[in-house]
Amino acid sequence: MKHQQAISPVRLIMGSLVTFFLSFALVTSGQTTKEQLNQNRNKLESEIEYTSKLLDQTKKSKETSVHDLQLLNSQIKKREALINTISQEIEEVNHKIREDQMLINKRSRELKALKDEYARMIYYSHKITKAQNRLLFIFSAKDFNQAYQRLKYYQQYTAYRRKQAERIREAQIALSKQMHELEGARVEKLKLVESESVEKSKLDSEKQRKDRTIQDLSKKEKQLLATLRAKQKALQKLQAEIERILAEDARARAADANRDASIRAAEMRLSSSFAANKGRLPWPTDQGVVTSTFGEHTHPVLKYVKVNNNGIDIMVSQNAPVKAVFNGVVSKVLSIPNLNKVVMLRHGDYLTVYSNLDEVSVTNGQALVTGQVIGRAHYDRDEGKSELNFQVWHAKTIMDPQHWLRQ
Repeated sequence: MKHQQAISPVRLIMGSLVTFFLSFALVTSGQTTKEQLNQNRNKLESEIEYTSKLLDQTKKSKETSVHDLQLLNSQIKKREALINTISQEIEEVNHKIREDQMLINKRSRELKALKDEYARMIYYSHKITKAQNRLLFIFSAKDFNQAYQRLKYYQQYTAYRRKQAERIREAQIALSKQMHELEGARVEKLKLVESESVEKSKLDSEKQRKDRTIQDLSKKEKQLLATLRAKQKALQKLQAEIERILAEDARARAADANRDASIRAAEMRLSSSFAANKGRLPWPTDQGVVTSTFGEHTHPVLKYVKVNNNGIDIMVSQNAPVKAVFNGVVSKVLSIPNLNKVVMLRHGDYLTVYSNLDEVSVTNGQALVTGQVIGRAHYDRDEGKSELNFQVWHAKTIMDPQHWLRQ
C-alpha cells in the first residue's frame, strides 16, 4: 500500500518559528500603538474632567461670560480629539480581530494537518508493528547490525509519534488562547463603540450649549466691548511697564561697566540654561485650560473685533497656586487695575511675567527656584473664574509662551 509522505519535523519546527516571530512582531507593534492611544485617551479624559469642573465653577456666576464660551470651545476641541482617539482605538481593535482571525485560521489548518498526520502514523504503526510482525521484521535481518538498526527505527518512530501528540496538544492550547484573545478583543470593541457613542452625545450637548452661550453674549455687545477695552487698557499698561523695566535694566547694565564679571557670567549661564530648556519648561500652574493663545485673534463673539495677546490666558480652579517656571530673581512686583498683582521674574536676558494674582508671596530681588510658589490666581467672583496671564520676553522681544512650555 502506498502511504502519504510524513510531515518533516524540521519543516514543522521552522513553520512554527516563522509563525511565532510574525505573531510577536504584530503583537509588539499593536501593543505600542494601543498603549499610546490609551495614554492619549486618559490624558484627554483628565483634561475634559478638569474643564468640566471649571465650567461648573463659572455656573456660580449669574451672567454668561466670554470665559464660558472659551471653556466650551476648549472642551469641544478636547471632546472631538477624544472621539477621534476612540475611533483609532476601535480601528486598532478591528485590526487585532482580523489578525487574530487569520492566526486562528492558520493554526486551525496546522492543527488539522498535525491530527491527519498523527492518524496516518497510528494507522501505519498499527498495520506494520504488531508484536509478531515487529519481531519477524527484526529477526529477518541479514546480520546483527541491521537488526539493531531496525530496532532503533521502531524506537525513533515511537518517540516521534509521542512528539507529534505533544505538538497537537500545544497547538490546541495555542488555538484556544488565540480564540480567547479574539473574544476579548470583541468585548473591548463593544465597550469602545459604546464609549464613542456616549462621547458623541456629550459633544452634541456641548455644541448646543455653545450656541446658546453665543446667543446670550450677542445680546450684550456694549457690555462685552466695555469689558474688552478695560482689559486691553490694562494689558497695554502692563506692556508699557515691562518695557520701562527692561529699559531701566539695560541702562543700569550699560552704566555699570565695572560690574563684577562673575555676576554677569552667572547671568549669561542662567540665560543659556533658560534657552536650553525651550519646550521643556513646566507650566506655571499644576492644571489649567488655555482659553486664549498668543498673538492676534478674532474675538469669540464680536467677529469684527481683533484681540491681541502678548502671552497666554490660563483658566484655573479657585485659589490655584502659580509657580515659577525656572530659576530666577524677582525683578518687580506691582499692581495694575483689572490685572490685579503682577510678578516679573528675570532669568538672565529672559523675563517671565505672571499677571492677575492674589496673595503674592515673593518680594523684589528675591531669588526663586523652579516650581516655587509665587502667589495664587485671582478669583473673580462676578464671573466665577480664576485666570492667569503668562508672558515670556527675551530682551525686548515678546515670545509665544507655549513654545517654551512642556507639552
